[in-house]
Amino acid sequence: MAETTLRDPLADVAVKDERLGRALRGEGFLVFDGAMGTQLQARGLAEAGALPELLNFTHADEIAAIHADYVAAGAEVVTTNTFGANARKLAGAASVVETYRAAAACARAAGARYVAGDIGPSGLLLEPLGTCSFEEAYDLFAEQVDAVVAAGCDLVLIETMADLREAKAALLAAKERCDLPVVATMTFGEDGRTFLGTPPGVAAAALSAMGAHAVGLNCSLGPDEVLPSVREMARFARCPLLVQPNAGLPRVEGGRTVYDVDSDAFTRSMEAVVEAGASLVGGCCGTSPEFIARLRALVDARAVPAPPAREEAFVVTSAQEAVVLPRGAAWIAVIGERINPTGKPKLKEALRAGDLDHLVGEAVAQQEAGADVLDVNVGLPELDEPAVLRAAVEKLQATVTLPLVVDSSDPAAVEAAVRGYAGKPLVNSVNGTRESMDAVLPLVKRYGCAVVALTLAEDGIPPTAEGRLRVAERIVAEAERRGIPREDVAVDCLVMAAATNQDEAREIVRAVALVKERLGVRTVLGVSNVSFGLPQRGLVNATFLAAAFGAGLDLPILNPLSARYRDTVAAFKVLNGQDAGARAFIEGYAGALDPYAPTDVAKAAPAADAGAARAEASGAQGADVGLPQAQGADPFPVPPALADAAEDVRAMAHLILTGRKGPMAQATERLLSDHDPLDVVNGVFIPALDEVGARFERGSFFLPQLMASAEAVKAGFDVVRARQGAAPEADDAKTIVVATVKGDIHDIGKNIVKMLLENYGFRVVDLGRDVDPEEVVRAVERTGARLVGLSALMTTTVRAMEETVRLVHERAPEARVFVGGAVLTPEYAAQIGADFYGKDAAEAARIAERFFAKREDGRGDGGDV
Repeated sequence: MAETTLRDPLADVAVKDERLGRALRGEGFLVFDGAMGTQLQARGLAEAGALPELLNFTHADEIAAIHADYVAAGAEVVTTNTFGANARKLAGAASVVETYRAAAACARAAGARYVAGDIGPSGLLLEPLGTCSFEEAYDLFAEQVDAVVAAGCDLVLIETMADLREAKAALLAAKERCDLPVVATMTFGEDGRTFLGTPPGVAAAALSAMGAHAVGLNCSLGPDEVLPSVREMARFARCPLLVQPNAGLPRVEGGRTVYDVDSDAFTRSMEAVVEAGASLVGGCCGTSPEFIARLRALVDARAVPAPPAREEAFVVTSAQEAVVLPRGAAWIAVIGERINPTGKPKLKEALRAGDLDHLVGEAVAQQEAGADVLDVNVGLPELDEPAVLRAAVEKLQATVTLPLVVDSSDPAAVEAAVRGYAGKPLVNSVNGTRESMDAVLPLVKRYGCAVVALTLAEDGIPPTAEGRLRVAERIVAEAERRGIPREDVAVDCLVMAAATNQDEAREIVRAVALVKERLGVRTVLGVSNVSFGLPQRGLVNATFLAAAFGAGLDLPILNPLSARYRDTVAAFKVLNGQDAGARAFIEGYAGALDPYAPTDVAKAAPAADAGAARAEASGAQGADVGLPQAQGADPFPVPPALADAAEDVRAMAHLILTGRKGPMAQATERLLSDHDPLDVVNGVFIPALDEVGARFERGSFFLPQLMASAEAVKAGFDVVRARQGAAPEADDAKTIVVATVKGDIHDIGKNIVKMLLENYGFRVVDLGRDVDPEEVVRAVERTGARLVGLSALMTTTVRAMEETVRLVHERAPEARVFVGGAVLTPEYAAQIGADFYGKDAAEAARIAERFFAKREDGRGDGGDV
């Protein structure tokens, strides 16, 4: 097998000196600085300006002194005090370029060897969950990148990202607008995922494939807690790792915020982090120059970083899940083919009507039937394919967690879809013509994708296995020349109909074996093409699939709703060892009727053949299939008042659980025609939302799915409320005031809590962000609210939260306060006097439900929920 030969990742990068270059190649250590906010608090500067970034103008000497302390401690990279320096957060108080220029001057005055221009999150929730488009986020970050360059910084540091899509927008802006090295870090919670459900491996795979020169994590947790995430990132990162943990968890002591890990314990724990593969190290919240000095000594005692632990594998991801096919393992992953208008009249009609919910239904059905990846093709001549494909991909990302294949012959449509994709998609496809490679491969490289390579060249599809291999070799070599590793290439040897050329069917199988043996890449086949023009297509397809698996097929493109396909896949996973101990096969097939057993042939075979024929007709021959009723899920409990409409109830619950708001209006109207609105609300909407919350709590749902389900319920509520007097508006007796506290302009978490509370029927008074404690109290007094929700993201604003809690309790003693945010813990919440701690939006809704239920039941003031 030919060896991979990739170009130097720093070939086109303006690296300041060889020491930085060696560190960014993973050949040496690099020490970053520690926390800025902690030092501002220690020096009494946290309240000196409305924004910490403005201190670069008003207290430049003090900012430079903080940097100088870190330089003296051994930090080689000093991070500019610009975490929130985007145009939205600065809000005209200073320009972005002026702020970076002042911040960089402070860093240079401190004698920093390397100055990193710091870029934090935008503070906005991106579409489809929020209102900010990907390109709007890109523009915010692009302005910051331009300012980083104008300020003369040595590298770009994108940090503390919780949304992979936002991180990609910032990384893309940096890669497209400057030639500086770019480092990107994300922040993970105790569950090992970001706020939006991205695990560390997915983040590392996506960001490093896109060209980040180092990736990693920072904030949220201490060094012991981040170690599992570091190890997972090391498996998938193609570049060095930067790790900057907090000094443990915060608590209040003597009116001050302190952290529970000292510099000795921090350094001992960082030894394991370095052993796990981190070669760029520093600190985040709670760390100080003392911590950095200890880190400096730790890495100075080591000659070179630990060898990289990355495993070579074919990887595609969504924002929440990765499909990983390790090199040397004969594992397979099924690509669902049903989102393709060819031969599907209903899908064509839906696309022409702009009905993307139909696509979601197809995606959900395939996910529930066992697909691992979903192909998305919307190619109809009369459509604006780039716009429709982009919209379809965005819609699907918000509802299903499977990685997507962006399938189009139009490079403009491919780029429109992958540019804002939250993860690492598979592009279908490139072929061996010069025109195709020149158009598609640059997109694959720029956006960090994997790609399907078709064994098709200028003279068509070669008839022999050797001819197909030669085309595959040409594409793999060209991909590597452009910086795309062969592990990101999956070769499609192109299935032809056996009815017209039986010899070529054998050549296809032989080509798969040759490509695997000679190139070591993954292989793809569109299986059902082989049976075109033959009877019993399901039988032919399943037999061909088994033969192709034996030859080395990794990624079959097929209809996962076909029972015959599923049977073949399940059986092969036993034979290749992917189904360890055959546990899944035994669970699914033990006791199942064998249609070919001699004693049952007469009565079982006709029924089985008829079922298989229906499934095959629905997929291979192109007819549409209805969505299974809650397929793969436990039966939804139907209340007595709705017992006569059990099927409709379960169908509506399935729409909610799968986040399909489009069909909700019609489903709600149908149920309301014969049933009381309150029975629908209390018997379907609320229990379904409760189940969504439970799945979110278990980690089987993530924030995008939570929000999509909430949107589906909202669509149903809108129908209920449209009926005159049919359902109550939000209950004024259940009013909740929510706010992001004074000095903090991050309101993503608060906005999500608001939306979910409203869907549970609470009246929410949203005071916005950067809210003064007095304003919160006035809102409580004005509305009579008995519950207040406060949010904070920044450690520097927790004092404002504590003051707000104190003032609410003092001036409105009947009101209770729940708090949340990335910097908070249950212990910290108790220390600042909060009544409840909500770790996420689902928990906030449960707190509100229990609080008001206890008040209504006369079991107290709700304070003991």
